[in-house]
Amino acid sequence: MFDTRKIGKALSTLRKRADMTQDEVADKLNLSRQAISKYERGESFPDISVLVKIAELFGIALDELIGYGDPTKGESRILQSVASGDADVSVDSVSDVVNLAPILKPSVLEKLSRKLDKQGVDISDIVNLAEYLNDESVERLIDGASLDGVSDELLERIIPLLNSKSKESIFAKILDGEMDWRLIETLLPYAEYLETQIEAAVVAGVLPYEVLGILHDYNYGGSV
Repeated sequence: MFDTRKIGKALSTLRKRADMTQDEVADKLNLSRQAISKYERGESFPDISVLVKIAELFGIALDELIGYGDPTKGESRILQSVASGDADVSVDSVSDVVNLAPILKPSVLEKLSRKLDKQGVDISDIVNLAEYLNDESVERLIDGASLDGVSDELLERIIPLLNSKSKESIFAKILDGEMDWRLIETLLPYAEYLETQIEAAVVAGVLPYEVLGILHDYNYGGSV
């Protein structure tokens, strides 16, 4: 797995080996000394495009510089493609994209997410990517993902990212018995418009009477 801290340590080693100060490296890269210091301490990571300049500065190949971070083959391929401006980035594993998400631009992640569409993405991976993807990309991935076996905890994390269609899909699975009816308690705050349908499902015997207690607690805070 790619480790940005190891890249920072390598940057420090390369700088010292070249007998350069942080100020000198910063001047060469058109950055501040504070930025170089943070890179070396592993507190931040340079823009991918800066990796090319760093490799050139210290006279090493880009793949060698990236290799200091112990990337998987897939991660290395993605980073080299992005750094060289190659728009046709290949994706071998969803985990590679998840691991690199914090250091990739949203525009790059959007392209990668379209590659993931063809592979199918687990809901837990989408949750991890959601912080870095734009809303449209998140919705597209969710629409193509399976919601089977989603736990209450995972559902609570994913529901704020769902569009109305996806929320209704979860409700339909609850009605069909494919998902636990208790998940309604998690779903309800984000889909109040389903209240009437929920009540009707209880009256029809599709959902247990206990669901009315969930509705009551939600609307009245558990008061009698």
